[in-house]
Amino acid sequence: MQDKWQQIRNKKGYLKIHVAVNIKTKEILALEVTGEKVHDGQIMPKLIEHVLENNNDIKINSALGDGSYDGNENFKYLQKKKIMPGIKVRKNSIVSLKNNSLRNREAKFQTRDFIKWKKKRKYGSRWIAETVFSSIKRMFGEQASATKFQNMVKEMILKVSLYNLFRRLA
Repeated sequence: MQDKWQQIRNKKGYLKIHVAVNIKTKEILALEVTGEKVHDGQIMPKLIEHVLENNNDIKINSALGDGSYDGNENFKYLQKKKIMPGIKVRKNSIVSLKNNSLRNREAKFQTRDFIKWKKKRKYGSRWIAETVFSSIKRMFGEQASATKFQNMVKEMILKVSLYNLFRRLA
């Protein structure tokens, strides 16, 4: 609203927390903290690379994401890594030669029978990530007490580490 009505901003903005969650264990495997202007779709490859580099025992079979992850670059990346996408394409998606073939296939499948696509891709499991966010907010609050961005990032890493530790102890 501040941008729309050209109001002077009193606040610095907000942080965006991007996570990769193991849907079986509810453990956060990767974390990326960005400012509010970074698009979610740009972060997916970083999260997956972080998981692959730091967890040799984990093989990623599929990546679930909402429509904000719908982009040719993400589908190309997932195809290269042989990871099945569970990304909801936009409602106005079209099949085009310019698009990645994997994205075209997903768009056709979702257009033809969205319910069947959701079941096959286990898209409903995506909400486990939302549950993880909710758990962290309930445990540690929504605000960061740090004022500098790098300290806010450290605070988020600490909160995620504590969340993962509590999950293992439970």
